Amino acid sequence: MKIALVIPTMDRGGAEKQVVLLAKGLHAAGHDVRVFLLTRDGPRSEELRESSIPIVLIGKRFKVDPTALFRLKKRLVEFAPDVVHTWLFAANSFGRVAAKWAGVPVIIASERCVDPWKTSWHFRIDRRLQNVSQAITTNSSGVQDFYVANGLDPAQFVVIPNGVESAETSQNLAIDREEALRRLDVLPDRRLMVAVGRLWPQKRIRDLIWAGELLATAHGATTLVLIGDGPQREELVRHRDAVSAPLHVRFAGQRDDIAELLPHADQFWIASEYEGQSNAVIEAMLAGVPVIASDIPGNRDLVIEDETGWLFPVGDEAALVRRSLAALKNPAECDRVANLARQRIITEFSLDAMIKRHIELYERLLAEQRSSR
Repeated sequence: MKIALVIPTMDRGGAEKQVVLLAKGLHAAGHDVRVFLLTRDGPRSEELRESSIPIVLIGKRFKVDPTALFRLKKRLVEFAPDVVHTWLFAANSFGRVAAKWAGVPVIIASERCVDPWKTSWHFRIDRRLQNVSQAITTNSSGVQDFYVANGLDPAQFVVIPNGVESAETSQNLAIDREEALRRLDVLPDRRLMVAVGRLWPQKRIRDLIWAGELLATAHGATTLVLIGDGPQREELVRHRDAVSAPLHVRFAGQRDDIAELLPHADQFWIASEYEGQSNAVIEAMLAGVPVIASDIPGNRDLVIEDETGWLFPVGDEAALVRRSLAALKNPAECDRVANLARQRIITEFSLDAMIKRHIELYERLLAEQRSSR
């Protein structure tokens, strides 16, 4: 098949990572795949180029840029794909219209997150364009429920969980705990809590900073390391300096060695107020790290209470700290939960399964379109 994957950017987000993994898998399976970037290029494109996957930059200049729509249509006509699969709101909007105008047989959208920022205007567009596509993929039943509650047809949704590379594939070189702590500038006698994510309001990093300070005060020898970057960085560093200290809460910035560092964490924390399906949580579980997560739909798909991790109410830093302290005091329970979590990821969230389910969806919808002609 000839497959076009359309997404706004190649920034370091979860959806972008899944597009890269899917594109590489489709390419390895013998399909002709191209990635169309609606707005701009980004760091995740490097993997695509290393795999000789063509990237087409459309260059949308502002929110409603009609010239981008016509440029995208032109490039789709030139490629003549069997399938166009769009990801995230801007690409779902521009991409589905352009694919329809280009006469593409199969058009699929993808919703990756519970999106409380959307207004009635956004949902009107989503509902209108649902008539253009044959399916909408998502990574979580929680995301599907959110969109169905806002008027979209549940029959169009296909839930395909995120895929994750095996620990052997993603970890090029194993390092020991001493080296991991040295890289993170954490003292060797500290217990290591890790959180990974973009520094912006959705992730509730302030909650994590408060919890990191509370835990260090209560336990006496813990350090929370926040890995990631984003628009709130300077504000959050000032907040950390006002309520805590680098010994208790550290910022590690954007990193390319997370897969090497994660296995040495004592716990993984996530405090988000909404998510689709967190790649970071999946990767932590695969690395055998106990996860403590905010109790939201996307996290509940992964973290089963007292089985594959622990949940706490959104915004309740004290509950997070209580969960963390209890886990630190019971290493046998931590090992049990971490092992169950790792086995669940290996069984249900493999990269091969994600790619296979996408290929099966594309083939089925393409066969249906051909038989209906």
